[in-house]
Amino acid sequence: MIKKISTALMAAFAFCLAALGAADASQDIPDQYPGSVLYSKPVEFIPNVFSAIGATAPPTYENSGHNNNLSFIITGEGVVVVNGGASWKLAEALHQEIRKVTDEPVRLVVNENGQGHAMLGNSYWHAQGVKIVASEEAAAEFEASGHASLAAAQRVQKEKAENTTVVMPDETFEEKYVVEFGSFPIEVLNLGPAHAPGDVSVWLPQQSLVIAGDMAFHERMLPIFEETDTEAWLESWDEGFEKLGATYVIPGHGHPTNMDQVRRYTKDYLVYLRAKIREHLDKGGSLADAYYVDQSPYRHLDTYEELATKNAGRVFERMEFE
Repeated sequence: MIKKISTALMAAFAFCLAALGAADASQDIPDQYPGSVLYSKPVEFIPNVFSAIGATAPPTYENSGHNNNLSFIITGEGVVVVNGGASWKLAEALHQEIRKVTDEPVRLVVNENGQGHAMLGNSYWHAQGVKIVASEEAAAEFEASGHASLAAAQRVQKEKAENTTVVMPDETFEEKYVVEFGSFPIEVLNLGPAHAPGDVSVWLPQQSLVIAGDMAFHERMLPIFEETDTEAWLESWDEGFEKLGATYVIPGHGHPTNMDQVRRYTKDYLVYLRAKIREHLDKGGSLADAYYVDQSPYRHLDTYEELATKNAGRVFERMEFE
């Protein structure tokens, strides 16, 4: 039976969990769940929606490559898993946790993008006979880079990467995939370009909850890749993500939160950085100096040291030709 709870209680619970979680967020914590290869134990954010929050650090042997959020939804007619995981062992560990809280079978895995930590665990889920879906762009990205992602995981994870292979999604979609089972609606949405090709968000309209994937960040600095178009990301935010009107947000990285927080550290950061780079360009500034534009308002975010200068340089290179 699917549990019910009032909107007010859900809001209170969400606020408390996000506040407590934010205090624990740190890229310096090597492992929060030593009894499992999972970085942290799955927590029920709202009724029937769980997430195992990954480390905000880059993938390491200590965090087992679990540096993104692995979520699952108990629908009443089967479980939907969001993210295949970074390895066979991580996917298997998540499955063990799912079995502790429900007898419902896992019926669907959604890959939130084409990165290794979203898709390498497909090898485990495929062996269990579970259907795997992803956007067309994400599948193409994984087809092109999956073997390189696997090699990188094997270098870092060593024996923890055993049994992991490159397995493609069973089905792809362009803009929207509707889950055809369960007692409440679930929509997988490609809302437009974000930080990586084919990023998708999982929308639960009845619960007003979005499992945002890498559309939204807040506890760690968002990464801007060579192929990331920040102008298009902002358009996707305004025309797609913001219009969902979500009350609850499970981001791709970091603890569950709300729209105000992810807006502050995703949209507002992109607007801020682009404004700094535009000012720098208008003054005739060089790429070498662009790396050091002021990003101090975001210095407290995890992965700031790893990403801030790279982000500035990549935005400069693209905005130079906008």
